Amino acid sequence: MRIATRLTLLFVLLTLLVSFTVGWFAVVMSSRAQYATLDSSINSVVDSGLGDPNTALSNALYVVQRDSYNLTLDVVYPSGEITQVNTPTVPLKRRPTIANVKASLSRVVQVSNLPGFQIRSLNVGGADYLVVAASTSGIKKQNQHLALLVAGAAIVAALLGLVLAREVMHRDLRSMGRLIDYAGDVAGGDETGPVPPSEGSRDLKELRGALVIMVDALQERIALEAQNANVMQQFIDDASHELRTPLTVVKGYNELLASGRASPEQQVRAVTRVQREVERMEELVRDLLLLAEVREAPHHAEQLVDLSELLRTRVGEFALEHPERRLTSALASGITIHARVDFVDRLLGNAFNNVLRHTKSDAPLHVTLAAANQEASLVIEDGGAGLPFYGVRPQRFQRFDDSRSRETGGSGLGMSIMADVAESLGGAMTTQASSLGGLALHFVLPLAVSVKS
Repeated sequence: MRIATRLTLLFVLLTLLVSFTVGWFAVVMSSRAQYATLDSSINSVVDSGLGDPNTALSNALYVVQRDSYNLTLDVVYPSGEITQVNTPTVPLKRRPTIANVKASLSRVVQVSNLPGFQIRSLNVGGADYLVVAASTSGIKKQNQHLALLVAGAAIVAALLGLVLAREVMHRDLRSMGRLIDYAGDVAGGDETGPVPPSEGSRDLKELRGALVIMVDALQERIALEAQNANVMQQFIDDASHELRTPLTVVKGYNELLASGRASPEQQVRAVTRVQREVERMEELVRDLLLLAEVREAPHHAEQLVDLSELLRTRVGEFALEHPERRLTSALASGITIHARVDFVDRLLGNAFNNVLRHTKSDAPLHVTLAAANQEASLVIEDGGAGLPFYGVRPQRFQRFDDSRSRETGGSGLGMSIMADVAESLGGAMTTQASSLGGLALHFVLPLAVSVKS
């Protein structure tokens, strides 16, 4: 179904809906008013006899005759016998019970065994009761008549609206049809076709402009998706390769141990190697899960982290555990960021482990933390061999040279994890040449509060 037909049908349906809603409201209000009038006549008859039970019946009959109320007056005796003292146009044909009488002593009610009637009861002395009943059939018939009138008026209004809509929206609908055809061409893969001319209402012109922007963005997104697909495929290939290598080793040594032909020395060597490969796989899986968690985590954590204190603790622990290294630091105090503590702790842990794994044991290390322009700047420099190139964002499983191979114990994800954590905190990580001759990891993170530099 084309959009023009849909809009026309929508306009007609809205017209019908509004007409029926207004009509239904009118019918409901009319019905309530009629029921209120009916209840009022019943209550006025009952109220006339509330003063004295001995004269209640005569007073009620007098009011009915005086005001020409179309009401049934039935006297119900304790034995269950009934005497009808006033018979209206639509009389009460079923016998009211004592239970009906008791249920209607205080107010006007409808009871299931007397359908189509409103009743109220009155004590008329001697354990006798007067039941005042009014038929609601006239109200129902009038409501049905009103409903038919409302339906007819709604249909006429919808037909008039249909003619008016087709007349008013003809040009806009034609332009919209062209835009739909163009969108269909784009969906079919033809993004180079001519854009329909800008005509019609302002909304359609804005729609045309938005459609052009959408097509441009779609072309960019297609190119980006293709690039991401290539990156994801490369990631899958690398991950499968990284897992396949230790699995192959484990499988080989397991077959050796299962054969029973291995010497005690070979058994010890096999168990040791299997354990090392399992630990490597465990670290790889843990790093992959962390990368997924970092990517899914919100970029604006609510937790405040004192980066100065956390880094000072890390630097102190590193100096105690590795006294052979010449470690210097210049750490500003009071630098606070919005982050998750475990993410920041992992970032710092990876940075220091990177130094331990890829530099000599006596290589110097310098850590700097400062604040400027509402950003925290953290630089961790080492005196190792450095990288063959700098400034490129580390990718997953990227190893920069042979010295950073899997034999050093790394998963190839450490640098990528640090970059992802920094970006998840709204910052960035870059690699630079260190003043100590090796690698400098530079992290820039947004501050949580103003800090004087």
